[in-house]
Amino acid sequence: MSPTPPGRLPLLHPARLSPAQRALYEEITGGPRGDGPQPFALTDPEGRLNGPFNAMLFSPGLGRDLQALGAAIRYRAALPPRVRETAVLVVAAVWDSAFERHAHEPAGRAAGLTDTEVHALREGRDPGFTDPYERAAWSATRVLATPSDPLDDDWYRAAHAALGAAALFELSTLVGYYATLALQLRLFRVPVPEPPGDRALPVKESRP
Repeated sequence: MSPTPPGRLPLLHPARLSPAQRALYEEITGGPRGDGPQPFALTDPEGRLNGPFNAMLFSPGLGRDLQALGAAIRYRAALPPRVRETAVLVVAAVWDSAFERHAHEPAGRAAGLTDTEVHALREGRDPGFTDPYERAAWSATRVLATPSDPLDDDWYRAAHAALGAAALFELSTLVGYYATLALQLRLFRVPVPEPPGDRALPVKESRP
């Protein structure tokens, strides 16, 4: 296996941060992301931030607001965890974001997605949800994540009837946030930490 190419931004060591950077670092590592189980490591062995969070330190004022939006989506929105993680994985597939897959496939499994469902979402296929709400949310997210879709009135009426205005607001905010992260991850060539987060998937699995 070829070595992972370096990212375009240096990883900032916590001992060498400015006061504003240090405050943001502590908000990220000491907030809800740092509590409880983590689907991916927030920091490397030297304490440097992984994923999109290191880039936020280069503009700590804006980075603080961006990470706060992500925390609100993840910890304060009303979307059920399976729906939330499904939506993130839809965005990861549309943007082909390796880091978002690395971070959110484990989070999706922890939220109750099966390996079969995760595999389908990774490939942009129908995950086969049988719950009407989950299926409507998956379908709506695919449309929201596709910039060329016209979001016409017929689509909106059907999506609103199935999900409601609050869920559509939350889903559209989630899509915008994770698309922003996917763009920044691509711009700065943020590598996926080793070892790779991808897991072997069984051929068949029944839903628990």
